[in-house]
Amino acid sequence: MSGSREKEIYRNELAGRQQVIKNEGLPVIVILEGWSASGKGSALGSIIKFMDPRFFRVYNMDVISEEEKRYPFLYRHAVRMPMKGQFSFFDGSMMDEVTYGYLTGELDRKEYDRRVESIIHYERSLRDNGYLVVKFFLEVSEKEQKKRIDKLLESKNTRWRVNKKDLWQNEHYKKCKKVYEEYLKRTDSEICPWHRIKADDRDQVEAIIANTIIAEIDKAVRNPYKPAVPENPYPLVKMPKLAKIKLKGKTLTDAEYRKQLKKLQKELADLHNRIYRKKIPVIIAYEGWDAAGKGGNIKRVAAALDPRGYEVFPIASPSAEEKNRHFLWRFYNRLPKTGHIAIFDRTWYGRVMVERLEGYCSENDWKRAYNEINEFEKDLTDWGAIVIKFWVQIDKDTQLERFTLRQNTPEKQWKITEEDWRNREKWDLYEKAVNEMIAKTSTEFAPWFVLESNDKKYARIKALEIIIEEIKKRL
Repeated sequence: MSGSREKEIYRNELAGRQQVIKNEGLPVIVILEGWSASGKGSALGSIIKFMDPRFFRVYNMDVISEEEKRYPFLYRHAVRMPMKGQFSFFDGSMMDEVTYGYLTGELDRKEYDRRVESIIHYERSLRDNGYLVVKFFLEVSEKEQKKRIDKLLESKNTRWRVNKKDLWQNEHYKKCKKVYEEYLKRTDSEICPWHRIKADDRDQVEAIIANTIIAEIDKAVRNPYKPAVPENPYPLVKMPKLAKIKLKGKTLTDAEYRKQLKKLQKELADLHNRIYRKKIPVIIAYEGWDAAGKGGNIKRVAAALDPRGYEVFPIASPSAEEKNRHFLWRFYNRLPKTGHIAIFDRTWYGRVMVERLEGYCSENDWKRAYNEINEFEKDLTDWGAIVIKFWVQIDKDTQLERFTLRQNTPEKQWKITEEDWRNREKWDLYEKAVNEMIAKTSTEFAPWFVLESNDKKYARIKALEIIIEEIKKRL
């Protein structure tokens, strides 16, 4: 078969697989890594030329913007996840970012190892949540790389394609090769393997990449991946069950409340200026019973903050776009920049509560989620974020009183829905789920704090005290 005929076949087949992944709802991530001048860009250009551009995106990950540097290092990759039934092509990836940082001394060994482990967890989580991840590493010898770089430098029309990083890599080829080999070995797995290609023949590279993608899609469709539920590797803080939490006596008089509120809000306002100056991000997550007082609690915290430096995210049911991605995608998109505060009214814990109990995800999905959430929060704290998680606790009688008041007060009726009453009927099921959630995700780096909220004033003061204490610990 002639080379041109072979190209026509695999190009048509690859274009046809777009319809296959669309029908199957399979999101595909293709990562192209390799040595500078190995031909990643050329191969990618040839691969996508005959595909439908409406259903794929290409990302050049070579340059990290100043804005992206203010987020966790996985952020810029996570927010670019494709929707179900679409492709995302990455020219460069996390490998280049962390290995170059380590090789140049920007990352020490401890931080490098930590980021590699995060990458392993992230890729496993993608695969477990239905993504197909196809990774390629293009290899060229030191001599061949030098030859290609020199050729590019000869012409003013191609000289721009060579940067200082490319030249540095060739000058330190042996040192780079040692680190690359270690990285490729550590991040190679049965579910997300590396496909290594000798990049001497550009046509052959294109054929191998295209045929490998086709084969991986066919395999994923024929034999859907069944993820295991991993064990949690992180130390946990022992927490009481909700029924054991004492609510009686946790009250404040109006005078005590006003006095403490004024003092604590002033102190938090000062701390907000300090964390902004030191570029420390803060994430405050609220979960709790309906009518427990989350909104009023958040309002008192937000009132102390500079409005330019915080944002409150009320988390409702996911949109169609959000449902078609990893469940954490919409939270990656809402992370604060360094020095800013993000307050979440409902959170990623919906996965192990409402999604679990209402059947919006499978049992395997919500059982895996405990570990996926712990890994997510570990990445946030390793980045430098202060993560504060509140469960707002009331008893069943107090909830009924508040529901009834809302229903009978015209200006408050918007706060009560039929869904609230339906959820109340499942109180015992939710309590069981919450107890399990708190027990399995109260880690040493992101523990849960319970706010006793039969008296909303007491809960508001306690929340402010905890936020202040946690920020002070970091400062």
